Amino acid sequence: ALENKEVKSKVGEKVGLPCCHKIPSSESLHNYRVYWQKNTTEVVLAYAQGDLIFDHKRYKNRTEMDSRNLTLWISPVEILDSGSYQCVVQHLKHSQNPKVLCDETVTFFVTADFSKPNITKEVTNNSCESTEMMVTCSSHGGFPKPKISGTLNNVSVMWNASWVSESSFSLYNITGKLWLNVTKDVNITCSIEYNGFAKISTLLLTRTDDCVVPTKPLSYNVITASSIIIVIFLLAVILAARYLSRHVCSHCSKSQGSVEEGVKEYTKASMRFKV
Repeated sequence: ALENKEVKSKVGEKVGLPCCHKIPSSESLHNYRVYWQKNTTEVVLAYAQGDLIFDHKRYKNRTEMDSRNLTLWISPVEILDSGSYQCVVQHLKHSQNPKVLCDETVTFFVTADFSKPNITKEVTNNSCESTEMMVTCSSHGGFPKPKISGTLNNVSVMWNASWVSESSFSLYNITGKLWLNVTKDVNITCSIEYNGFAKISTLLLTRTDDCVVPTKPLSYNVITASSIIIVIFLLAVILAARYLSRHVCSHCSKSQGSVEEGVKEYTKASMRFKV
């Protein structure tokens, strides 16, 4: 922590902010004056000659200092505890002119876990070729202000994000929206990133395939050809009918003539017989 000069913790946990000086075993806190202050203006704790001479009301009953390594312990951690802390150590060997032994800053980052992202989808339009849908990813109750990212079948996508928070030191809610035109089943991933932490969720987006393929209308050429074939067929039927009727009638007239001639011949024969 001293090398990085950064400390991270989550809301509700206990954290220790290291000081830049340790009291040797041959001495005690009575020979020192120690100040823990935040953002160079707000004193958190102050010790002089081994006694607590000041503690801030906002940190009251939440802070204590180690008498040997001068670590400042905070528990439980709150969001407002985020900031820069200074540990100022003075040696009181010469009380009229205390010697400053160290004065260094530690940056404290406080985080609050976001909920696991919730991914939902709403189909807005459907066709045989694709499914249009709006995908929503939401998470809440975290700190600090997060970033939202995602992938669609391992290809990065850009969410249309919005944040809700009462102030810059309040818990955040985040919502991201994405409009997609899905032509096949795909996996979408939503990641909420905040202060080195991340929460990730994945959802399979399936294309709706319940459409009915419309009947394709016949082309003009097909209709024309069909009409010609039908007309030719009807003409052929009519001509055949007329031909058959004439052929039958001609046979009928020939038969009738033969009968008449037979009758005439019979009559003549009878008359001759009588004579």
